[in-house]
Parts: sequence; C-alpha cells; structure tokens
Amino acid sequence: MNATSWVDGADTGPYGLHHLPYGAFSTAKDPAPRLGVRIGDQILDLRALATGQFFLPWIRPAFHEQGLGGFMAMGPPAWRLVRHQLTELLGDARYRDQSETLLVPVAKARMHLPFQVADYVDFYASEHHATNLGRLFRPDSEPLLPNWKHLPVGYHGRAGTVVPSGTPIVRPRGQRKAPDGAIAFGPSARLDIEAEVGFVVGVGTELGTGVSPDDFAEHVFGAVLVNDWSARDIQAWEYVPLGPFLGKSFATSIGHWVTPLDALAAAKAPAPAQDPEPLPYLRETDRYGFDLSMSVRWNGTEVARPPFAGMYWTPAQMLAHMTVNGASLRTGDLFASGTVSGPDADQRGSFIELTWGGKEPVEVGEGSPRTFLEDGDTVTITATAPAASGGTIGLGEVTGTIQPALE
Repeated sequence: MNATSWVDGADTGPYGLHHLPYGAFSTAKDPAPRLGVRIGDQILDLRALATGQFFLPWIRPAFHEQGLGGFMAMGPPAWRLVRHQLTELLGDARYRDQSETLLVPVAKARMHLPFQVADYVDFYASEHHATNLGRLFRPDSEPLLPNWKHLPVGYHGRAGTVVPSGTPIVRPRGQRKAPDGAIAFGPSARLDIEAEVGFVVGVGTELGTGVSPDDFAEHVFGAVLVNDWSARDIQAWEYVPLGPFLGKSFATSIGHWVTPLDALAAAKAPAPAQDPEPLPYLRETDRYGFDLSMSVRWNGTEVARPPFAGMYWTPAQMLAHMTVNGASLRTGDLFASGTVSGPDADQRGSFIELTWGGKEPVEVGEGSPRTFLEDGDTVTITATAPAASGGTIGLGEVTGTIQPALE
C-alpha cells in the first residue's frame, strides 16, 4: 500500500492516505448532498469519480446517492475494493492531473449527516464511568449493579434526533424534582455531555438471527465520534423504572466523517480482562478494543482526555448483545459506547463526573467556572488513533453549541 499522497499537505495531518474517511457534502454551486472521501484538507468527489466510470459498474450507483447507505450495504468485499482503489488513486502521482479537478476544499464545503440513521442504541460500557455514577447516585451501595459485569447495559435512543457536528443544541425542557421534593417544569439546569465512540452498521441481518462477536467486522462499516447530550436533572426524575427517555432523546451529535474499520486496524488493542467470564454468546476468539485517545474541550479549554482502549465491554460484544434476542440489524444502525472514562480524574468523559455532581467546578475559557453547560457554551470532542504508517489518524471531530431553551 502506498504510504504517501500527492495531495498537498495530506501526509502531515490526521487525514492522510491511511485514513480516507467517508462523508456527505455540498457546495454553494451544487447544494445537493453527495458523497466524498477526505484526504488532507480536500474532499474527493465520489459522485464525479463514479460518473467518470472509475469504479466497477455494480459499485457506481452507490456513489450517486446522497448518503452512505447503498455503499455500506454492499459489505466488506466492496469496502475493501473501493479503499484499495482510492488508496492507489490518491497515492500514485500518475493520477494527479486527472484527479485534481475532483477535489473540493473542506473550507468551501457544507457537511451533512453522512448516513441515514436507522436505529440508535447507546451502551454503558465503561467500568470507570459506571462506577463513578454509582458512587454519585448510590453512595451507600455497591457502585455497580449486579447485572453490569454480565451484560453490556444499553438503551434505545431516538434515531431522528441524531444530528451532524456543528448543529446548534437547544436546551431541553422537562420535569425536574427540586431538592425540597417539589416538581417543576422548565429548562434543564444540569445539561451535560457524554464523550463516546459510535459504530455504524453496514450489513443488516434477518429478524430472528443474532451476530457473533467474531463477525463484528462483517457487519460494521466504521466508527464516528459521538456526543450524547444529557439533561441530568430531567433524567434523574424520569429514569425509574424504565430508564432514559426525554433526558437523552432531544439530541445526539456525531462527526461528519465515518472512519472505515480498516483504517483502525493498527489501533486494535487488547481489551481488559473480564471477571466473571461472560456467557458463551459474548465470548470473543480475538478480544480487542481500539486505542483511541480522546479529548474534550469546553469553550476551547481541554478538560478531559478519556482513553477508549480501557472499555470493559468491546464493540463486538455490544453488537452481539443487541442482536442475541433476534433483533435485526439494518444498514445505518448506530450503536455507541456510552461515556468513555478512565481511572483518573482528568479522564472523565462527562461533566457530571468531571465536576463530581456539580460540587467541584472546573475552569473553562477565560477562567470561567463551570459545573454544567450554560447557554453559549461550546463542546468539541476529538480523537486520534495509531495509523498503519506509524503515525496517527484523527477521527472527525464532533462539536456543538448550546442555545437557550425555546419559550
């Protein structure tokens, strides 16, 4: 595989030849969304490339769609073939003259949701995060509930409120229980984030069948960064007995760029040992997670660096658990890890942990203390991973700014 690209500046940034993430974009001259692959600070127009008959005839129609669904549904053979072709095209200087005209600067593009989200499932896979919340919410009990180390706990979210990075987040309203026990209605006063990694399903399954952890790569197309915005006061009042609802469903942000699983091959890392041993349907022949170094910035100030490699439940186990009852997969299904947190105080991927329930404010921006999000605050989540070249790649960032609640 080529190690360098003829695209200026691509080899020194997070979007080099070993990355090649997919997204949907438009321009002022052509406002209809179309698919592209990012290389450096440029986007290679895949629709134009397909129109020029670069791809095999059976693949070309997928790149005339406005989202990644058609391509993702084709499965690993098509994913690998296209990745190989794009690597050759962007890595061999012989193709420069004929391909340069198909590049669009990222700065001149408008980005869109890269795929239509079919279903959205959010997990609770970090032992450190679950332990921290257990200590906050149940200080007189064991922090982990009895089922936590036997199965990946999760809930179904709202696919229709998954939005692309940069979409303003309107502060949600709902019921809250005051410290004196009074029930009030109004804007959330404890608005939070959850720094997560999401995985996008390409190949679906039939209803009534499950997916083995060992078949993870046969179904999952790639990864995106996720911010699962959370209204902690609304959530605290509503979640017993059925779990999260309005405190979560108002918005979930994802990055513009879907990183193919093949781009994360060098980032595979041994996952933590599990005790007790999980049931057979959750056991993996090759147990691994991904070495992703995440960063959370609050109004420009880095406040946390969560490590994804330490997640107790792996993405493959999450996929196996969400299908073991026979629930089918669809192209465009998104499942996320839940908050990524590490053992140290500066590795906590939510503000309820970082400020310990609001008791320990952090300084953000120009020395402004924060416990939870205020109107006008901006949060940006980024992540890097080892690349096959020996360098690093950077997953597409996810950012959002809080707007006041609607009257």
